[in-house]
Amino acid sequence: MKKILAVLLALTMVLALAACGSSAPAAPAAPAAPAQNEAPAEAPAEAPAEAPAAAANTYDVAFVTDIGQLMDKSFNQGTWEGVQKYAEEAGVTYNYYQPANGSEATDDDRYDAMKAAVDNGAKVIVCAGFLQAGALERAAKEFTDVKFVFIDGWNLGLDNVVGIAFQEEQCGYLAGYAAVMEGYTKLGFCGGGGGTNEAVNRYGYGYVQGAEAAAAEKGVDVSMNYTYLYGATFSASPELQTLTSGWYENGTEVIFSCGGTISDSIAAAADANDAYMIGVDVDQSGQYPSVITSALKGIGEAAYQALTAAFDGSWETFRADGGITMGAAQNAVGLPTDTWSLQNWTVAEYEEMFAKILSGELTIDNDFNNLAATEHVALNIVE
Repeated sequence: MKKILAVLLALTMVLALAACGSSAPAAPAAPAAPAQNEAPAEAPAEAPAEAPAAAANTYDVAFVTDIGQLMDKSFNQGTWEGVQKYAEEAGVTYNYYQPANGSEATDDDRYDAMKAAVDNGAKVIVCAGFLQAGALERAAKEFTDVKFVFIDGWNLGLDNVVGIAFQEEQCGYLAGYAAVMEGYTKLGFCGGGGGTNEAVNRYGYGYVQGAEAAAAEKGVDVSMNYTYLYGATFSASPELQTLTSGWYENGTEVIFSCGGTISDSIAAAADANDAYMIGVDVDQSGQYPSVITSALKGIGEAAYQALTAAFDGSWETFRADGGITMGAAQNAVGLPTDTWSLQNWTVAEYEEMFAKILSGELTIDNDFNNLAATEHVALNIVE
């Protein structure tokens, strides 16, 4: 009986293999494979392991991601949405490329992603995050016919590169002011990059200044836990969740989460303690129910404007001396008034303050080296 069963089983396997066979071998996985031309509403977290597009199927615009997932509800996603918006309106093809090795990506990994984009026909490459600098400079010097957009970057002294920075201190200020005007006096700030990321540092310093201004206006004292601990890789971690849970348990009411997916840890801590958080870069209210508002910067708008300049002939005018800084004057920072849950600071009051920033009547210091306790804000810096 066992012999009969064995024969039948073998025959079944042969038939199954014949049914599943293909006329050509599967294409090998590519190390930095491009995504599909149009991402679905919920795009995959990682680039599909597919062979590169055929030579005939080239892509005009490429987006090379920062560390983390493409649809991270933060920096990558915000930039990607700007790329999509321009490409779909202009009728040009586009793709994204994720460097190999995730949060451990090296300059070589990033360069390989950029080269893959060039090999697939990219005329313009948008690169997100300051970590792209070394690879971007190498690629731009090699591929001089390709234009590079360096989001959260600076002037690299190359004609085919524009570095775009932001006045994060402005929207950080608005977030800190809003939190205190809403009635919170026990605040927190968690930054990514381990304290080495200047954009994150400006966010945090602006947050302290805004809290001080509102506290002075209301005549109250504010305490603030402030740290870059556990945020060096911009990634969620059990350690960060434990730290922020401890803050909430000891009275912290709202934490400004500033750096990639560290927001996942802070949101989990907030949910467990019926507490609140402030999002960053993009409107994160739809991602985390604990978000009361978000400090926005126009990363998508910056990508859109740079791509427009790259294709309409105004590249040299747009890039000026190689780097530009965007803030209130370019409508590139702010708070999302349509979705915030603030009850005690009105949209009209927000717009009045924004107008003062725009006019220069209200100036906000961007030298984060001046970070210190103020008259009304007691800082507890956790290292």
